Amino acid sequence: MSSAQKPMRYGHTEGHTDVCFDDTGSCIVTCGSDGDVRIWENLDDDDPKSINVGEKAYSCSLKNGRLITAVSNNTVQIHTFPEGAPDGILTRFTMNANHVIFNSDGTKVAAGSSDFMVKIVEVTDSSKQKTFRGHEAPVLSLSFDPRDVYLASASCDGSVRVWKITDQTCTTSWPLLQKCNDVINAKSICRLGWQPGSGKLLAIPVDKAVKLYRRETWDSKFDLSDTFITQPLNVVTWSPCGQYLAAGSVDGSLVVWNVETQECIERMKHEKNYSICGLAWHPKYRQIAYTDTEGNLGLLENIGGGKKPNDKAASTVTKDYNDLFDGEDDDFLNGDMIEPQSSPKAGASEDGADDDVLMPTSGHLRRAVIDDDDNSLDIGMIKANSNLYEKEDDDYDDDQTGGFPALPPSSTQQPFYDGPMPTPKQKPFQSGSTPAHLTHRFMVWNSVGIIRCYNDEQDNAIDIEFHDTSVHHATHLPNSLNHTMADLSTEAILLACESTDELASKLHCIHFSSWDANKEWTVDMPKDEDVEAICLGQGWAACATSALLVRVFTVGGVQKEIFSLPGPVVSMAGHGEQSMIIYHRGTGFDGDQCLGVQLMELGKKKRQILHGEPLSLTKKSYLVWIGFSAEGTPCYVDSEGVVRMLNRGLGNTWIPVCNTREHCKGKSDHYWVIGIHENPQQLRCIPCKGARFPPTLPRPAVAILSFKLPYCQITTEKGQMEEQYWRSVVFHNHVDYLSKNGYEFDENAKSQSVKEQQELLMKLFALSCKLEREFRCVELADLMTQTVVNLAIKYASRSRKLNLAQRLSEMAVEKASELAAAQEDEEEEEDFRKHLNAGYSNSATEWSRPPVRNVQQDQDMEDAESSDAYEEAEEIPEVHKQRSNPFSKGVASAEVTTPKSAVIASSSQGRVNPFKVSSNKKDPVVPSGNVLDTMSRYSKKTSMSGSRAVNKQNPPVIKPLIPKPKSKQASAASFFQTRIPNSSEKKGEEREEKAGNESPEVKVTAQENTENRRPKTGFQTWLEENRANILIDNPDLNEAEIIKEGMNRFRVMSAEERMVWTEKAKGGTANDLAEDKKRKRPTADEEETKKDQEQKSEDSSLSKKSKPLDQSANVRLSAFAFKQS
Repeated sequence: MSSAQKPMRYGHTEGHTDVCFDDTGSCIVTCGSDGDVRIWENLDDDDPKSINVGEKAYSCSLKNGRLITAVSNNTVQIHTFPEGAPDGILTRFTMNANHVIFNSDGTKVAAGSSDFMVKIVEVTDSSKQKTFRGHEAPVLSLSFDPRDVYLASASCDGSVRVWKITDQTCTTSWPLLQKCNDVINAKSICRLGWQPGSGKLLAIPVDKAVKLYRRETWDSKFDLSDTFITQPLNVVTWSPCGQYLAAGSVDGSLVVWNVETQECIERMKHEKNYSICGLAWHPKYRQIAYTDTEGNLGLLENIGGGKKPNDKAASTVTKDYNDLFDGEDDDFLNGDMIEPQSSPKAGASEDGADDDVLMPTSGHLRRAVIDDDDNSLDIGMIKANSNLYEKEDDDYDDDQTGGFPALPPSSTQQPFYDGPMPTPKQKPFQSGSTPAHLTHRFMVWNSVGIIRCYNDEQDNAIDIEFHDTSVHHATHLPNSLNHTMADLSTEAILLACESTDELASKLHCIHFSSWDANKEWTVDMPKDEDVEAICLGQGWAACATSALLVRVFTVGGVQKEIFSLPGPVVSMAGHGEQSMIIYHRGTGFDGDQCLGVQLMELGKKKRQILHGEPLSLTKKSYLVWIGFSAEGTPCYVDSEGVVRMLNRGLGNTWIPVCNTREHCKGKSDHYWVIGIHENPQQLRCIPCKGARFPPTLPRPAVAILSFKLPYCQITTEKGQMEEQYWRSVVFHNHVDYLSKNGYEFDENAKSQSVKEQQELLMKLFALSCKLEREFRCVELADLMTQTVVNLAIKYASRSRKLNLAQRLSEMAVEKASELAAAQEDEEEEEDFRKHLNAGYSNSATEWSRPPVRNVQQDQDMEDAESSDAYEEAEEIPEVHKQRSNPFSKGVASAEVTTPKSAVIASSSQGRVNPFKVSSNKKDPVVPSGNVLDTMSRYSKKTSMSGSRAVNKQNPPVIKPLIPKPKSKQASAASFFQTRIPNSSEKKGEEREEKAGNESPEVKVTAQENTENRRPKTGFQTWLEENRANILIDNPDLNEAEIIKEGMNRFRVMSAEERMVWTEKAKGGTANDLAEDKKRKRPTADEEETKKDQEQKSEDSSLSKKSKPLDQSANVRLSAFAFKQS
């Protein structure tokens, strides 16, 4: 297996950065020009411990729990490790020290300074100092001989010297380097190194090669170089076994040689070519940590590619999963921040701390072995690692630094398990919180507000801040119970703490929206039961406990349902009546978590929607956030940054809607999600540089990311529109859910979304037409609403694709009949309503009266948009232009739900007779499948055709090519009734059509017993009887022209004749007096005629003009009574 170069981490501000490992290799320590020393559990540690040691730190070294740093106030300081407590000043210079090092046993420290001096100080007694004078310029670097006899130093004066420690004399000096006046101007910082163990060789980086000098004789043994190195080398370091030598250059090249064979075994290039200024070899594994002059930290793993399988253990998933999630070790970090990928740490079995625990590790590379005693080895282990002995056996000392890890003792030999290793389970967490071990942390950040917790020497308190202060003012609470969990809603604050030896685990609620004086309540959990996760909904609170129970309470403190969870809880969230709980369904393997999700509704009707289905997570990731969008759709985010949302439109499946990693600049940057909005589409989150979560101070800024579904080829126009279409569909599923469950929702948003979706389908349709993909066109049309299909038919026939248009018109008919069939279930109820209403039409009943607001809104909207729609039809050939959106809500909703009339309506524009009453005609015929039959603009658009005659606006969009069958014209009357998206009316329309099939008597009764009908005018009555004559005279007139001709003829009649027709028309209505009063119609003949003409010009346009608003829906629907074959 070849080496692995991990992505670099941002560690310090730009400037010289130094790095070392601690004695066991369990953490990496870096220092930089920001004056901080950081302790990294591993490269993926998002919350490294930080110790401030001064204004600038130039160098650090670590041994035996002591941390030595060279800082900008010209001192060498000592701190305890890992606590970071200051432990005094070791020595001072007149200028800053550039390099500090320990000797091999950690008893002495050497430091070289810019004041040309080198000092060696004893750690236990800093008064015992030795000073080495002789360099004539600042000292660059030092190296202790492993046997403590010599000290080597390099300086800006161009020389490398070897000093004898005991008598402080210079043994030898080589003029190897280029002279300069200061460290900043040095071409190389020349970090040199003695070979560990024997100290036989001293390695010195000189220009583009490493020179090796023999001990005692001080002659040059050989040089190590490589063509990969093009710039001067800056730093060298030996592997702990002394067999390999690594060097880093000023242009970011990193090379490793096998010193014995002088062959180069590893070459690596820094991802940004920054100068490498720090190198440290892991004490146990083939791993090198390196730092650059920009403050970044990197890790090169498995050096030498698989020669030493044991040392690969560093990149095992389980190692840090172990610290990450499970163990008794409280000082390890919390589960929600470490990416389980790699670590420089040894596994627990190396520490000797958990000797009796078998350490699971990835694959077969490292196996847990049980052997008889500390010194014997299992034979299987020896075979598995036999290739170790080929090269390395002779060089290793007995202390196992590079060989086998210490093996756990056991009394019996057991067989190996060689299969996939289980993943430790993720610990429970609260969404929107930062890890509990921090002194200042977020307990929750959500769409309502922020709860912060401060737990330091002075104070243990909780601050609550609301985004909208009208909900509640900011609050400060003492935290004497040490609450670790919190949730916040517009009604209450919920807090919980774990149990201690004396106190039970408590759930504490501050119900600030309560109208009485007692706003707080507390519940103690039973003995040995700890609250692990909490959430708030509307009117309820819930907690999940360590006893695998979920306890539900009202927001006022009444205990409600209790139910068991199938596994330990991971997190829970609430919104309105919905509660979502994520728990462990079982054990995952090879780095994957195995989680399940329950989604419940805790309202009046309690039901479970998701029954513990498996939760989809990205491979080797874990859960980091769960919650609901502002509109109430469940969502969650995993550690790889993938945001998934419940798709209610596809059987409650989960769909990935965003990958926050795509927005991150650096590999170690993350976005911390705090909320999701579906309308407008926004993912609200906080960008975190080099970490998984934000600090409490300074206050983090919220960023807004856009959503993107992972569709294929979204760089192409087709892919882009498909992604937009399906995203619009997914993000508007909540509207149906809300309306179904009786919540308020935004009508405009719904109509806007339908409009947007249909427009995208039409664009895709046009694109497919252009590409001659007719089959695909039909597939797209299947997703369209009735009216847009009509538009597509027009587009197809205009593009000369008559076969396609034919198929589409067949589809339109088919679609209508399918929808009609789907609605038959609801018909009995509607029948009952109609009969109930038949004789009592004087006042509209509650259920049949349409909501006034809707009628007005819809009609305003339709009038406003009909002109857009007309332009759309004209523009469609150049469908990709930006333009106004033609797909308005009124059409979509009305058309989908009343398909029968829609099909009938799609006869060519002005052909139908708007004044025929269907009840006194023969059965209308369902439109034939003829291409052009269905080719009308959709109903609203046709409102132009009549007004065109008056306003001379635009030429007709498409001329009908064949005369309409006469019978079909009768059906048009159904289309001029005002249609509104009122469910009872929509169902009623279907009802009435059916009623027409069954009983003419009922139909007539319905008509005669209604006062709320628009009375037929004299002109209508006249036109019905004289239409045939007009057509005989002018057989090629279309509908609009017939009406126009009729008007002219009616106008020339005398006033008396017109009055006769008017009376005749009135005679057909039962309560004409009531009608007259109610309608306030003018009775003068001239006015009547004038009104007829206006009405005719409007009605012929199929427009839906306002009618008196108190009409009974059923009465209006009686016009729809006709048979449909």
